[in-house]
Amino acid sequence: MSILMIVPTRGRPHNAKELIESWEDTINVGQSDLLLAVDEDDPKLAEYQALSLPLGVRLTVGSRLRLGGTLNRAATWEAPYYTALGFMGDDHRFRTPGWDTTFNDKLFELGDFGVVYGNDLLQGAALPTAVVLSSDIVEILGYMAPPGLIHFYLDNFWKDLGNALGTLEYFPEVIIEHMHPGAGKAPSDAGYQEVNTFDTADHARYDEYLATQFNEDVRRLKDGS
Repeated sequence: MSILMIVPTRGRPHNAKELIESWEDTINVGQSDLLLAVDEDDPKLAEYQALSLPLGVRLTVGSRLRLGGTLNRAATWEAPYYTALGFMGDDHRFRTPGWDTTFNDKLFELGDFGVVYGNDLLQGAALPTAVVLSSDIVEILGYMAPPGLIHFYLDNFWKDLGNALGTLEYFPEVIIEHMHPGAGKAPSDAGYQEVNTFDTADHARYDEYLATQFNEDVRRLKDGS
């Protein structure tokens, strides 16, 4: 079992550096890799490219698709090479040593379509703001989150999907801390301010997805097709 954690990131190479350090401090070697997905028009692209990347950490550069689109592009490319794919923001930090082994063990136990998450110290059990799911989900559906979502309601999807499949597992003892301005753990910046404008549109898109496609996606996964 191996996990690839995908991190769409823009304008925050300092966050990426701290995230890499927290990953190095907590992994079991060979259990997880880390992929930073950066926009080709990022004003701080050169700073990302200058980061010292340890073994197991890669950086990919592509056209700007915003968070949901960037995640789906990377996930569909990488799914054939990993047994599990994860998402986290560049403002998450790994705190619990061996988190990747804990997740891998549970995903093996759950079978083909597991969805696991830890405690972000903000949403807790309520939402998987950082998540790991079986790569089979991405390979069958063709995406890691419903296409069209820009930034919000991806975590709602992962929780709804795991519940519908009966394969959702929350680990309160596994801390992947969300260093978010809403928790008073980071200053707001232009990136946070921009994404807040997408909430209403993403809400409508997710409601439409639930009404028109969600049950079919669950059926496809249960049928393995």
